[in-house]
Amino acid sequence: MKTLKVILIIIVVILLGVLAGGVYIKTALPNADPAPKLSIQATPERIENGRYLANHVAVCMDCHSTRNWERFAGPMVANGMGGGGEVFNQQMGFPGTFYAPNLTPYALAGWTDGEIFRAITAGVDRDGKALFPVMASHRFGKMDREDLYDIVAYVRSLTPVKKDIPESKADFPVSILINTMPQKPSFTKRPDTADELKYGAYLVNAAGCVDCHSQTEKGSIIAGTEFGGGMEFLQPVGVVRAPNITFDQQTGLGSWTPESFLTRFKLYADPAYRSPLVEKGSYNTPMPWTMYAGMKDSDLRAIYRYLKSLAPISNQVERFTPKK
Repeated sequence: MKTLKVILIIIVVILLGVLAGGVYIKTALPNADPAPKLSIQATPERIENGRYLANHVAVCMDCHSTRNWERFAGPMVANGMGGGGEVFNQQMGFPGTFYAPNLTPYALAGWTDGEIFRAITAGVDRDGKALFPVMASHRFGKMDREDLYDIVAYVRSLTPVKKDIPESKADFPVSILINTMPQKPSFTKRPDTADELKYGAYLVNAAGCVDCHSQTEKGSIIAGTEFGGGMEFLQPVGVVRAPNITFDQQTGLGSWTPESFLTRFKLYADPAYRSPLVEKGSYNTPMPWTMYAGMKDSDLRAIYRYLKSLAPISNQVERFTPKK
């Protein structure tokens, strides 16, 4: 009898501890710093660099615009740039239903520059509410402040799109754990472009290559699989997997030259080729080729240089498994 009481007491203590932990996470987190007081000057130079970064490197517009999935690589629909609405839900493997917010002045007119900056770099909205990290603040918070200021200036310059976006909702227990996900930024200076290796690493972080070209478990990258490919993207017709982009000779990019690497990207800038229609039942790719195709040749060469410096991973990826 005494043993049963002890067991019951232990269970109650554990339950109370779990409850207290859940209450703390839900009410005390995220512990983000206040939004900085910023007044970013929207110079033509800032807006232009922000446009380049948001469309061709960090590809913010990839998620925060509408993509035409009837065509290969889902090119952006010309109208409504930055209007948001792209959905990431359970059918795609996400723990809830998340909508990309409207980034145009229609939605952000009441936000300060500091609040937008904090959202990008710390992963919380203007009220301090945690944002699900499909918006990669953990990467953007490692960029140069000046580049981030340029992105904010560009976002401010977008044509307002009158589009109201539904509220994102996380499934339990992510609805609680999401408060632990925002991270404090650790800004770096953008390396000199002459240092191709370090500059390439900076671009790879901004572009988020590792986020897709790695294996994941419960939303986290499995250590040791970085850039080795294998992440799965669920589609109505089957499962698409990201390729191995390490320079393994048999399973990765080992045979690629800088020229072939550039050609692969620039192919999607060719009006004669870009975005062919996807045949019914065929797979599509989430890789925003038409956006990355606008990257500068020198930036693509720096990315190539960095990827080639990584330890090769032998991982033969089955690119597509049709749905049975």
